[in-house]
Amino acid sequence: MVSSLILAAALAKPMPFKLCVQAWTFHEFTAFQAIEKAAAAGAKYMELFPGQKLKDGGDASVGPQMSSADQSALKAQLDKYKIQPVAFGVTGIDTDINKARPLFAWAKSMGIEILNTESHDSIDTIEKLVKEFDIKVGFHNHPKQPNNPKYVIWDPNFVYNLVKNRDKRIGSCADTGHWVRSGIKPTDALNILKGRVVSSHLKDLHEFTPGGHDIPYGQGVSDVAGILGIYNKINMTGSVSVEYEYNWQTNVPEVAQCLGFVRGLYAK
Repeated sequence: MVSSLILAAALAKPMPFKLCVQAWTFHEFTAFQAIEKAAAAGAKYMELFPGQKLKDGGDASVGPQMSSADQSALKAQLDKYKIQPVAFGVTGIDTDINKARPLFAWAKSMGIEILNTESHDSIDTIEKLVKEFDIKVGFHNHPKQPNNPKYVIWDPNFVYNLVKNRDKRIGSCADTGHWVRSGIKPTDALNILKGRVVSSHLKDLHEFTPGGHDIPYGQGVSDVAGILGIYNKINMTGSVSVEYEYNWQTNVPEVAQCLGFVRGLYAK
C-alpha cells in the first residue's frame, strides 16, 4: 500500500525525472513498432537500446553505426508519435576514447541525454567524454552471478565506490528488478548510493527470488512508491524507464498501468 507520507512527499513538487519506456520492453518487435507501442501505452519519452532492428524490410539497427538516412527515419518515427529519446542502453563503452567518442557524438545528435552501460573498466574514458559532451552515464546492474565472481557491478557498494569521486553526471542506472533478483531491497541499494543515481530501469517483481517476474507497479515486492520517494528526495533529474520484461507479445496494457502508477503519485 502506498503510504500517505510518500504520497505527500511526491505531491510536494513536480516529477523531477523523465518517465520513459525502455525499448527492450518491446525487443521482440522492430524499433519502429516499439515506438508505436510505447506511444499506445502513453509514453512521451523513450530509452532506446543498441542493436534493435530499425524496421521491417531492412537490416539497419539502432545505434551509432546507423547511416544518416536510417537515423533520419528513426527521428521521423519518433516525431510522428511525439516521443523524445532521452536515454540509450545498455551499451558498451570502449576504453579507447577515439573508439568511444562516436557513441557520444551519435547520442548528442539524437538528443539523448543519458548513456547506460556496464563498462566500468572504461570509467576514465567515460569521465572525459561526459565532460566533453555533457552527457550523463549510468552504470547499470544485472543480477548477481554466483558462478562468476568477476561480475561485480550488481553490487551497489561497488557502483558507489566507482562513481563517488567522479563527475556528478556519472552515477548508477538503478535496475530495481535486478536488485530484487540479487536479494537486495531497492530502497536499501539506493541508500547505499547516497544520491548518485542518474537513471533507472524501474521494475516491480512478483516475488523476492532470482526467478521473480515483472508485474504492474504497486502489486509486487519492490516498493516502487518507496523507490520513487527516494528519487523525489534526491531530486533525480535523469530518466526513469519502465522496463517490463514479461508478457512480451502483449504487455502494452501493463506498461500503461506502470506509467499511470508513477503519474498518479505526482497527480496535481
